[in-house]
Amino acid sequence: MERIINSLLETDMYKFSMGQAIYHQFSDYKTTWSFKCRNEDVHFTKKMVEEIKRQILLYCELRFKEEELEYLNNIKWIKGSYVDFLRLWQPRYADFEIGTDAECGLTIETKGTWLNTSMYEIPTLAIVNEVYFRMAYDYPKLLESFKRKLEEKVNWLTEGRYRLGSFSEFGLRRRLSGEAQELAVKELCSHKYKDSVCVGTSNVYLAKKFGVTPVGTMAHEWIMCIGQGTHKHNPAYSNWFAMDAWVKEYGILNGTALTDAITTECFLEDFQLTFATLFSGVRHDSGDPFKWGDLMIEHYKKLGIDPKSKTLLFSDSLDFERADKIHSYFEGKTKTAFGIGTYIANDTDAEPLNIVMKTTACNGMDVAKISDTDGKGMCKNPEYVDYLKRCIDWRLTHRNSKI
Repeated sequence: MERIINSLLETDMYKFSMGQAIYHQFSDYKTTWSFKCRNEDVHFTKKMVEEIKRQILLYCELRFKEEELEYLNNIKWIKGSYVDFLRLWQPRYADFEIGTDAECGLTIETKGTWLNTSMYEIPTLAIVNEVYFRMAYDYPKLLESFKRKLEEKVNWLTEGRYRLGSFSEFGLRRRLSGEAQELAVKELCSHKYKDSVCVGTSNVYLAKKFGVTPVGTMAHEWIMCIGQGTHKHNPAYSNWFAMDAWVKEYGILNGTALTDAITTECFLEDFQLTFATLFSGVRHDSGDPFKWGDLMIEHYKKLGIDPKSKTLLFSDSLDFERADKIHSYFEGKTKTAFGIGTYIANDTDAEPLNIVMKTTACNGMDVAKISDTDGKGMCKNPEYVDYLKRCIDWRLTHRNSKI
């Protein structure tokens, strides 16, 4: 099989935005990441596992090219010191542990500095996806079904069947293949639509190639590691510590806050006037999007902030129909944007993989996500999850108490 990852830019944009802040503020943090396949009927053969190992080894041979570093350096919020670090940076195959001892036939764990292991997540998932679909199926037939459905999507937008406003392609981690994602970004960003515009992609390599916007700010790992990776922090205040570190790095730039790392209800306790003013918007990634959006609008109003001046970014399991309904519901109330992943990058006649690579430890301590939807978290220690829930419950129960 040909090399799957061809550039170190071939990752999601938020890996660079988080990476710069990690480099400047948390360079000594160490993390463990664990792979999980949520599809019950999927099995990776030994040949697939060997090819995945080979592809990850090829990925670890890559280095940033000067033209790629220059591209990053021209992004207004990326600093020269971080670009110089990337000039020296390389993935380490020694940080990977890959085996077969799992029901799905594949185990992957990465251990090392947060600076390194954070960067491995997206390329690893892209490799696993492409190896699986090329080896488990008749790939040319899958690609033909992908092209047919992509053409249909472009036609729907051109005809105005769906009104999405601004949307971006977010499918790198679960794409059918690099070939398919590139075709999707090229097609969706090259057409003009009645009430929709594809503004860019989370894939920095493709954003550079096609001259579109690289999209992304922060992921759950940012909140989990900062809030739960030190004994000094009460994990129920994870969002405050994470947003404070973000503002120290970026000020008013690059500011979309993620709300559901330890439930949106707990997030709102810390998303008060200063942070709500500095961040340009918030991102939805679990729970009912309509209830969540109404809650955020009401919260902005209580703070005296015009919700029309803020952006609600939706990124949870979207297709065009769902995004259209959300856009119509909030039209005139606030600005909306959409990050659409699997539906764009891996829509074929076969069921897509539901695979994740999550942070499971930071500085030797368990970390966990308590999202607004059950089952989206991943932690090796159920006792820690129970502890985290009790911390959150205590804070919310005593929110109006004077101590």
